[in-house]
Amino acid sequence: MSGELEHLAARLREFVRERDWERFHTPKNLAMALAGEAGELVAEFQWLTAEESCDLGEDALRRVRAELGDVTLYLVRLADALGVDLAEAAHAKLDENERRYDPETYRGSARKAPPLTS
Repeated sequence: MSGELEHLAARLREFVRERDWERFHTPKNLAMALAGEAGELVAEFQWLTAEESCDLGEDALRRVRAELGDVTLYLVRLADALGVDLAEAAHAKLDENERRYDPETYRGSARKAPPLTS
């Protein structure tokens, strides 16, 4: 990882080390915690209309921001535990999506592209 993500990963490593939590931070446990936090994020939007979700009030935005922080922390911790460079992985996935979803074919469409055959 590089830049801000590496700094965040290092802070998380130290946070975990100081509390002797390394044994709990297995990839399985981190992935499960990440899924749980993503569920808490989703719950903040449950029952809102599309319009309401785009214009959150101050309290709702504060809660969403906290849940986004939790999701980010677990994602960065999981990537660090597995030795995955998150920025590199995201760029690689975006590169793949650019190949799969050419603008002329998919502009304005929500349909799924077939898998790449490379």
